[in-house]
Amino acid sequence: MKKLIVLLVMMCSLAPVLRAADGCNQRLSPAEFRARQKAYITEKAGLTKEEAARFFPLYFELQDKKKEQNDKAWSLIRQGKDEKTTEAQYDVIMEGVYDARIAADRLDKTYFAKFKKILSAKKLYLVQKAEMRFHRELLKGMRHNDNKDKTSKPQSGKK
Repeated sequence: MKKLIVLLVMMCSLAPVLRAADGCNQRLSPAEFRARQKAYITEKAGLTKEEAARFFPLYFELQDKKKEQNDKAWSLIRQGKDEKTTEAQYDVIMEGVYDARIAADRLDKTYFAKFKKILSAKKLYLVQKAEMRFHRELLKGMRHNDNKDKTSKPQSGKK
């Protein structure tokens, strides 16, 4: 039961990012995903070309480091799939998962200090908001495209 709950928590926290990166009908390479993300955030947060040029190398560096931590957590979770895993092993797995999540949060805090040297607090807020909306809209678009492909019904006489 513990294993199921932990797996569910991990899937819920990472699913939007993984699905957005994978795409449904439309596969995006990591470079394409980043290019779209950069363009979206730049526009929505109102970043100048100079700000974007200084900000995004650090931003993507942070994303890469956080991905490493998420990969560690997923690797540990996979170790728990074995039916012979003992309670002590699950304890070690879960300690590692939480350590990886804490490390990812510490990275966010460390990079926030670096980002403040490039952007104002308001622009950082707008970047955060844009990042969340980017993922939400990407998922909505995938669901919309998925539904459109399944049912292609004409609208009922509305004008």
